Amino acid sequence: MNATASIAPASQHMQALQRANEVRLARAELKRRVAEGEISVGEVILSCPWEAASMAIADLLMSQRRWGHTRCRKFLAAISMTETKTVGSMTERQRRALAAMV
Repeated sequence: MNATASIAPASQHMQALQRANEVRLARAELKRRVAEGEISVGEVILSCPWEAASMAIADLLMSQRRWGHTRCRKFLAAISMTETKTVGSMTERQRRALAAMV
């Protein structure tokens, strides 16, 4: 019984690490595509792909060229949205409004 108990958590831990790595790689690819102009932030916000669903809106905005912390903070403050709000937690109305402004 002891051997089974020690194997299960390690396996679960490795699965969690693998999933986290997949998400990191997918987000990096998404940010690269946004930075190169292949896809716009508005499109990402409206379509909400799985890799962006748990991503902070500030991280997505700052992946654009010429968007830093200050510009992002001012933009989000103007629309009364926190920097840590995730793309997936936004309402449809918020998504449409944000996509139109970006």
